Amino acid sequence: MIFADFSVESSLWSQGINLICGIDEVGRGCFAGPVVAGAVIFPSNSKLIEGIADSKLLTPKKRSDLAKKIKELASAWAVGEISVLDINKYGIGQATQMAFSKAVKNLQKAADFFLIDAFYVNSLDKLLQKPIPGGDRISASIAAASIVAKVYRDDLMEKLHLTSPNYGFDKHKGYGTSLHRN
Repeated sequence: MIFADFSVESSLWSQGINLICGIDEVGRGCFAGPVVAGAVIFPSNSKLIEGIADSKLLTPKKRSDLAKKIKELASAWAVGEISVLDINKYGIGQATQMAFSKAVKNLQKAADFFLIDAFYVNSLDKLLQKPIPGGDRISASIAAASIVAKVYRDDLMEKLHLTSPNYGFDKHKGYGTSLHRN
């Protein structure tokens, strides 16, 4: 398994940029459910949480355990959820951008710089952000945002399963698996 680290963050911390926010989304490729973005700021020169990686590579239990540790260590974290109605109204690309912006707005403190998995966030100054393709496998801050967002969204889908059990949301979480397609 490929674990993320603080290499990118350390470079920025050494330049005096302390409040670095990792951002990632989940649900962009789903057939059902909201798109959710996570945003996480670790204190500068934090100790790496062991096992932090792209949320898709982790078991649900490992994600849940890591999400708790991330929230304890982070100096700020937040999620931004955009509903299916808004996804259908604005399209998934715009809805993802809305989720990014909402997560950043929901942070308990303002960040100095942003690391994002693959995308620029349109509502933020481009000079204050760095999109990193595959960033959730490189940057611990992005991986942490991925984990927080995935745990949050999976919990929503499990609650949705309670009201609509015939769809199997507790198993596939809205992703286009063969079970869901059937």
